[in-house]
Amino acid sequence: MLYILSGQDDFSLGESLEEIKRGMGDEALLAANTTVLDGQQVTLEQLKAVCETVPFLSERRLVIVNGLLGRFEPKGKSGGQKKITPVNRQNEHKLLVDCISQIPDSTILVLIDGRLVSKNPLLRALSTRAEVRTFPLLRNTELRKWIQRRVLEEGGSISLGAVNQLVKLVGSNLWIMSSEINKLVLFTSGRRIEEEDVTRVVSYSHQVNVFAMVDAILEFKTGIAEQSLQQLLERGAAPAYLLAMLLRQVEMVVRAKELRNQGKPEVEIQNKLGLTSEFALRKTLEQAGRYSLARIKEAYHRLLETDLSIKTGKYSGELALNILIAELCQRRKT
Repeated sequence: MLYILSGQDDFSLGESLEEIKRGMGDEALLAANTTVLDGQQVTLEQLKAVCETVPFLSERRLVIVNGLLGRFEPKGKSGGQKKITPVNRQNEHKLLVDCISQIPDSTILVLIDGRLVSKNPLLRALSTRAEVRTFPLLRNTELRKWIQRRVLEEGGSISLGAVNQLVKLVGSNLWIMSSEINKLVLFTSGRRIEEEDVTRVVSYSHQVNVFAMVDAILEFKTGIAEQSLQQLLERGAAPAYLLAMLLRQVEMVVRAKELRNQGKPEVEIQNKLGLTSEFALRKTLEQAGRYSLARIKEAYHRLLETDLSIKTGKYSGELALNILIAELCQRRKT
């Protein structure tokens, strides 16, 4: 049996793979009869040898190959793979098709890859022989349905406003979304998840990284700021949410610095800022003491300009954030 699992939603893809594994019976025997191969490096001979190996005390063996189809993606899609001439590539994919077509019934072969194009020659040749499952990133209505279904599976319930807030704050990364849903179900302890719960619980999950990005921006560290931004985006944080978090934190630092200059004690500063987290208070006070008021206000005004450029449609959220970081980090300290 041949399966092809592909797409950017690696969470759903992983669940599909687990479903295939469950259908193969005893977990202990499955572990002894499972081989995982690197599709970018595996040779025809290696693949053939593994697929033809007789299962150990079982009727089936599982062979998982990651990235094999990606070797045949159009130019520029496969990263740092070895260059293959068109003739050799054509010969290679045909040899692989012949090899895969002859694997014994005792072998379950699963080819796993990211997003693939329909012109991929190996994909086209194998599609008629395989069970093909594709997993694009979920968005809009499909993402909202997934959230509602997941909450029900975890034994909870959720309002429409809370669903929309999760979409706004987390985005399409289902690994992050699943983790946040688990935390929300535990946090609400049987009652319905509301929008306020999402804001309170999910916001904190990115807070530490937002602090790091604010530090990097204010210290003119372009590389670290860009890296922090990309990590947050890759983990599913929506650009609008990140901008709101940056604005909020810089505003907190400005207010904390002004209150400190007025000689206010820490307890009063904490109350005026509305900070319930001791960690958030310590970090905000640290940033207020480290940077000049002029530098902090400069960052705050640029954040407001960036927010306006997104709302007016001048730039997309991600592009606007990248431009913001580049411009702020290029300026000279005063």
